[in-house]
Amino acid sequence: FDWRDITLPPKTSIDDLTSLSFISKKECLICMGTVGSGKTHLVTALGILACLAGKEVRFFRTADLANRLLEHNAKGTLGRFTRELEKCDLLILDELGFVPLHRHGAELLFNVVASCYEKRSVAVTTNLKFGEWNTVLNDNRLTAALIDRLVHHAHVLAFSGSSWRLRHALSNLRETDLSTEQCSKEGETE
Repeated sequence: FDWRDITLPPKTSIDDLTSLSFISKKECLICMGTVGSGKTHLVTALGILACLAGKEVRFFRTADLANRLLEHNAKGTLGRFTRELEKCDLLILDELGFVPLHRHGAELLFNVVASCYEKRSVAVTTNLKFGEWNTVLNDNRLTAALIDRLVHHAHVLAFSGSSWRLRHALSNLRETDLSTEQCSKEGETE
């Protein structure tokens, strides 16, 4: 993993993250930055590392979790589902910001995050600044309360690099262009 394009808070080190000490301290991890800069890659790797260390981890796209909460609420199984979530040591909420949440789904998501506060770790990936989270949650008070709980004991990482996927695709195009050019030159010499 390339850490060069990630700005860590002054009191956070790479070792703090990779040793998973933030999980044992029940701290949160918020990865903010541009699309394709490695936020999901990092939280997934940390989640796998946590699983290998015997920790219970749950991974959801934020909108998917909100929708599942709505479905369980409609079926009358919300209590059972949230109790299952409460068993985890690390809850990963990926892609907060790509899809606006249904108001009731946002409220249910807030309840999940609030139940995690100081009891388990939450890792969030987002391409939005805190001031833009209201565009997803659609409620100023709810947004403020959610952010308040997440940032109180959090490591906020700023990802500033360009999209890895775009760089990879462009690299493949260049390799294809070079191969085509080389084939053309070889054809000319024959």
